[in-house]
Amino acid sequence: MTRLGEREHGDLGGSAPGAMRSLYRLVLLFGLCGCFIAQGQKKEESTEEVKIEVLYRPENCSKTSKKGDLLNAHYDGYLAEDGSKFYCSRTQNEGHPKWFVLGVGQVIKGLDIAMMHMCPGEKRKVIIPPSFAYGKKGYAEGKIPPDATLIFEIELYAVTKGPRSVETFKQIDADNDRQLSKTEVSYYLEREFEKDEKPRDKSYQIAVLEDFFKKNDHDGNGFISPKEYNVYQHDEL
Repeated sequence: MTRLGEREHGDLGGSAPGAMRSLYRLVLLFGLCGCFIAQGQKKEESTEEVKIEVLYRPENCSKTSKKGDLLNAHYDGYLAEDGSKFYCSRTQNEGHPKWFVLGVGQVIKGLDIAMMHMCPGEKRKVIIPPSFAYGKKGYAEGKIPPDATLIFEIELYAVTKGPRSVETFKQIDADNDRQLSKTEVSYYLEREFEKDEKPRDKSYQIAVLEDFFKKNDHDGNGFISPKEYNVYQHDEL
């Protein structure tokens, strides 16, 4: 079941270390699961704005969140109309914080906006109008009525490079020719799948490789260029 504020497939397995997080990074990097619009969320034109109140910001903040980063955070959601709580990430997934990529639609648009330029350790209270949440239809499964303004209290724990960062590209690009061959991607996949606690058949790795090139090798030359790889629009590539 989709969690509130998240797109389908948006629950990133909490703060599970090692193999589980490695596997989810593969999901994000190679597109092993489909992409869907947030439950009940529709794109609407609006002049409304997301209001952000910084409750706490660490004095030492050398790195802030930006589009394409992988974030780890807890957040509670309330209806602005009566203050009732409709969601608490601490009660989901054994209380682990959520992992998601910022700015690519894995959470509702209002949260993507509200969590830009945050420091690890920062806390915010944000007010999200309906046009940046669940709009005129609401989200019945999550007990969010039509045209509901939402309030979220957010605590950000970690900001890390997203799954398609320049660092990952360089790790895969073994010969440093600024393009990824099937051999290089296959070797990277093999190493990453070795970290997974659940052994996978070789045919699965081959299927992932073929699907990755089918979706990303837009010019059909058998290589993935930095531009083709950079679906999350990191500034570095």
